[in-house]
Amino acid sequence: MKKVSSVVTATILSMSLLTVMAGAAIAPALDIIHQHFASSQLFLVQLIVSIPAIFIIITNLFFLPISRRFGSRIIAIAGLLLYIVSGAGCYFVDSVSAMLVMRALLGVSVGLIMPLSTGLLSYYFPPEEQARLMGLSAAMNQMGGVVATLLAGMLATIEWNDAFLVYLLGAVALFMVVRWLPDEHLGSSNKRGKAFHPRQLLKFHPSVVGMLLLMTIFFVFPTNFAIITSRQLGLSTIHITVIMVGLDVVAFFAGLVFGTLMKHFRKAIKYFAPLAFLAGYLCYAVAETIAPVIIGSVLIGLANGVGVPYLLTIASIKAGRNAATTVMPLLSAALYLGQFLSPILVVPLSRLLFGSACVEAPYFVAVLFSIVFLAQVFFTRQFQSLPPEK
Repeated sequence: MKKVSSVVTATILSMSLLTVMAGAAIAPALDIIHQHFASSQLFLVQLIVSIPAIFIIITNLFFLPISRRFGSRIIAIAGLLLYIVSGAGCYFVDSVSAMLVMRALLGVSVGLIMPLSTGLLSYYFPPEEQARLMGLSAAMNQMGGVVATLLAGMLATIEWNDAFLVYLLGAVALFMVVRWLPDEHLGSSNKRGKAFHPRQLLKFHPSVVGMLLLMTIFFVFPTNFAIITSRQLGLSTIHITVIMVGLDVVAFFAGLVFGTLMKHFRKAIKYFAPLAFLAGYLCYAVAETIAPVIIGSVLIGLANGVGVPYLLTIASIKAGRNAATTVMPLLSAALYLGQFLSPILVVPLSRLLFGSACVEAPYFVAVLFSIVFLAQVFFTRQFQSLPPEK
């Protein structure tokens, strides 16, 4: 393992601050955006949040050949430049179709950044340090969500399109990458491997399928919360933004203490995310006052804050130094495929199972998916745990 300075570690983690912003950052503004594009279908407006995911997946398919041709520094700079231009560029467009094109380009940018933000940690650090660092990476991801969600919600109250200016935050990470990130040729250590070879999927399927389920469940929250809660309890955009930011804060602190949690609950922690999701969405579904909504948000924040670094940690330890070009693109693809599929699956299932009149139907569907997630964890990880501490 190469010894790296704290400033290089901070530079890698700065990219983790940005990846969650691809979709969830503008979620608090979704109701205002929908009002502006009142003539457009709700599904198309929801795609503004989720469509980056499919282009992240497509980009991940080509990450290994890209990493063979270009160094990590060049890839990161290109990804961050595109991130800033396509993210903030939505400020200047005034049609859903044009916005979806810009959001697709944003997905390409995150598809370049995401494998580096976690894969470089596996490249530089030994397995015994990865639980702490993956937790820290997830915490930084959530902190990006806190800052971006809060700013987007506040900006959206001025003008609907001001919310997209939050993507200018990418300039901070761009400066750090240009100044401090080394130029590693990650693909050179994996000359024969293929990031999406079926054997790789078979090898890492517990983590990949787990990430797909986790994100499908979690993304019920950003794509539905603002709209449902405003109708369910009549909360304003500011109140909704505060609750959504609070969820990210909870996930942030869960990521910070993830390394400690792993030390004390190494066998049981794999069940935490599906159980917390199940309880959290049940609170949302039955909420008649704000109290169950707050409790549900805490539980869902904990589920996301623990579940993501857990899956990243066990996969990166299993993959070793090749994680950036093998399992991390797979996990990135699964993560964003879950985000993309979430509204596509949840909306029709909600209507089919609970009827169009049931406002809380997406939450009940999330409960059902949480049960599936719990079963997946039980049957694929029943006899599997992290290697013992050294």
